[in-house]
Amino acid sequence: MIDAPEALPASRGGVLDRSPAPLSGSLPASAAEPLTPSTELPGSLTDSASPRTPIVRATPVEEIVVLDYGGQYSQLIARRVRDCGVFSELLPHHVALEEIARRKPRGIILSGGPASVYADGAPPLDQGLLELGVPVLGICYGMQLLVHTLGGRVEQAEVGEFGRSDLVVAESGVLLKGMPREQTCWMSHRDTVYEAPPGFTALASSSSSPVAAVEDSARGIYGIQFHPEVVHTPYGQAILTRFLTEICGCEPTWSAASIVEEQVRRIRQQVGDASVICGLSGGVDSSVAALLVHRAVGEQLTCVFVDHGLMRKDEGEQVIKTFRDTFRVPLVAVDAETRFLDKLAGVSDPEAKRKAIGAEFIRVFEEEASKLAKASGGRDARFLVQGTLYSDVIESGGGTGAATIKSHHNVGGLPDDLKFELVEPLRALFKDEVRAVGAELGLPERLVWRQPFPGPGLAIRIVGGEATKERLDVLREADHILQEEIRKAGLYRELWQSFCVLPDVRTVGVQGDERTYGYVVVLRAVTSDDAMTADWARLPYDLLETIASRMINELREVNRVVLDITSKPPGTIEWE
Repeated sequence: MIDAPEALPASRGGVLDRSPAPLSGSLPASAAEPLTPSTELPGSLTDSASPRTPIVRATPVEEIVVLDYGGQYSQLIARRVRDCGVFSELLPHHVALEEIARRKPRGIILSGGPASVYADGAPPLDQGLLELGVPVLGICYGMQLLVHTLGGRVEQAEVGEFGRSDLVVAESGVLLKGMPREQTCWMSHRDTVYEAPPGFTALASSSSSPVAAVEDSARGIYGIQFHPEVVHTPYGQAILTRFLTEICGCEPTWSAASIVEEQVRRIRQQVGDASVICGLSGGVDSSVAALLVHRAVGEQLTCVFVDHGLMRKDEGEQVIKTFRDTFRVPLVAVDAETRFLDKLAGVSDPEAKRKAIGAEFIRVFEEEASKLAKASGGRDARFLVQGTLYSDVIESGGGTGAATIKSHHNVGGLPDDLKFELVEPLRALFKDEVRAVGAELGLPERLVWRQPFPGPGLAIRIVGGEATKERLDVLREADHILQEEIRKAGLYRELWQSFCVLPDVRTVGVQGDERTYGYVVVLRAVTSDDAMTADWARLPYDLLETIASRMINELREVNRVVLDITSKPPGTIEWE
């Protein structure tokens, strides 16, 4: 049982030193960014016009199914499995047994969760899972569920166990073979296993858990109370690797190259000889999606770059130069700033902004598709390419039981009357996997490592107020200063995101012996592996001073600069 979500670390790299020392080194290898419910294959494609239609699986791929029992960081487990070179996907715990059997997984992992296994209404275990003939590993609540269902004893402990704990291995068994007898691990539970079920061997204990790991190797059932998916369990990845390779017999074949090959084949299969348009933003997601589709169908693809006036400084020109001149991808550039600003006039609610921008994007695409159709003798574009990621789907509530954190313009913000079928080759991928695919496709390093930028652009970084041209210009210039100084300091690659927020508030200041009444610029910089969890970056004080000084001196409209030091959770990375 995970009783306190905040007990888990904010990112794979753990909680950074909270002193203001400069960042150093490189970001840790990817962690868990999320994942959602209804994607079913490496970078699968949707097979209908609805962006919310489940994805159809194509060729056989070794897969580990992770069943989500409500743990806040269940997606970390799926991410760690992929780190081992094995495709994995997070599915709701109540998914039909037939669906799991249809996938023919090499193994099943049961995640943690907030419930008590003995409580009324607690998520149950379908014992049919244990009859599929594949190994099963329970983690935290997942272990307690196995123990409780199979005749062991789980009870509430007098004292909870949260954070680092000392683990003592009494019997290494199969799962813990080769692991040190004494090691540290990360616990997050209040209920405890006191007795293993009949036929099981108790492998390890901790200071507050008499039974912290169990196995019945003859039946292929394993359980660990601690969390191997977090960095604070030093041997966690080794344990997962052992489960995947030695117990499940998986081969580490999941890679960027395999994704490219599979997606090119699938795109050709879905699209045939039809025309395709791609909504190109210049970010790594849409860029990689565009290159994948271009490699698959060549001149059948036309990229539509919509300059909505909500982009960062000079970004539009960079996008056009890269794709039209470097990659020779057919590209139509549309100057739609006035059109989008008209739609955003008087709109201050962030969800309303997202939906208005998403709907207007589609209208622009439809108009450009009609123009292209006339130019090609009446042949309409039937498919729309989007760089939707696994995290976009999850945060937009895409799946049974998923809460909507915020609508993404390319998921929850699409209009119901969408006239295109969607091609979403990145829909099942984490951000770092997308970067790896981009590098495999030859995308320039500067584009591969471009920090994430929201589809609705700067409009949602103007918080609590209308996105007017004046405010957008101020925010754009402030962001340009921030990015320039971050790059000069050599920190750009170390940060997941760095950006500015412009709240709809003004404050009193004094400049040149005169009273000013100017905007406040909020600096936001975070480290993360995948955006599902993030920690605020400890930028050097002298760098912060330089950034603030430049903004106040160079931007007459700004008289105050502040720093956001909120991690995710409890906050999100973007303010809106």
